[in-house]
Amino acid sequence: MPRTRNRLITAARHSMLQRAELHRRLDVARAALKPGALVDRGKYRIGEKVDDAANAVQQQFRDNRLPIMIAAAAGIAWLLREPIKEHAPRLARKAQDLAADVADHFRSADKPADEDDIEIVEEDDEAVR
Repeated sequence: MPRTRNRLITAARHSMLQRAELHRRLDVARAALKPGALVDRGKYRIGEKVDDAANAVQQQFRDNRLPIMIAAAAGIAWLLREPIKEHAPRLARKAQDLAADVADHFRSADKPADEDDIEIVEEDDEAVR
């Protein structure tokens, strides 16, 4: 009878251990399925996806700087197309006026020098003949 008793005690012990393990697993599953835990897990996964996407964008930018910069400049110009249409003629007119003023300034400063150079050149031509 002592052997049977020892077997029963051992079986009861194993049963208690299995039951404790099942309760522990059940508690873990319950905790994982709580709304707060689900939200936290979702936030973590979304954060991971955002980080992966940001790293991919940074790598593409490092690999293709010039085309991306050209596209960005074109996008900004497109966004500002209405103000550009409105202000571009005035700015072009101002730039032309400024260029004309600079050209006139240099022309007026060079006229006396050009006349002297022309006479000298003519004199040199006559001396060579």
